[in-house]
Amino acid sequence: MPVLTMEELASALPPRGIVAGIDLGTKTIGLAVSDPSLSLASPRPVIMRKKFSQDAETLLAQLARENAAALVVGLPVNMDGSAGPRVQSTKAFVRNLMPMTGLPIVFWDERLSTVAAERALLEMDVSRAKRATRIDSAAAAFILQGAIDRLRSLRNQNS
Repeated sequence: MPVLTMEELASALPPRGIVAGIDLGTKTIGLAVSDPSLSLASPRPVIMRKKFSQDAETLLAQLARENAAALVVGLPVNMDGSAGPRVQSTKAFVRNLMPMTGLPIVFWDERLSTVAAERALLEMDVSRAKRATRIDSAAAAFILQGAIDRLRSLRNQNS
């Protein structure tokens, strides 16, 4: 299935379909999942990156366990909106993942998601050591929350 726009996903997503979000880091993959009503994004444990085939297998197994119906991938564009090397590597990851899954995939601008996640963890008084292990999943939850808020808005417009 090709990469969809958010509008296309809003039409294609089954009722009560769970959406997963990922924050693709160089060492970890942050993961979050929505509830069936698309109200809340919840972080899941990070996936430690090894090589693509293992990363993809682990990610797809987790998505299957979560009954994910779609995947939102954080796109790390620069603050000025330009695409740097991290955007290219994220798109390459998705391009390689697509033949392995039938899940619809959407890119979501992730600017400042890690900053927002860091702030939230600081406000919760999470220690520096624990923040390091949770930051990517917290960023994935932040990315996913923005995406599911948009999906709900699109669905309400079409109702």
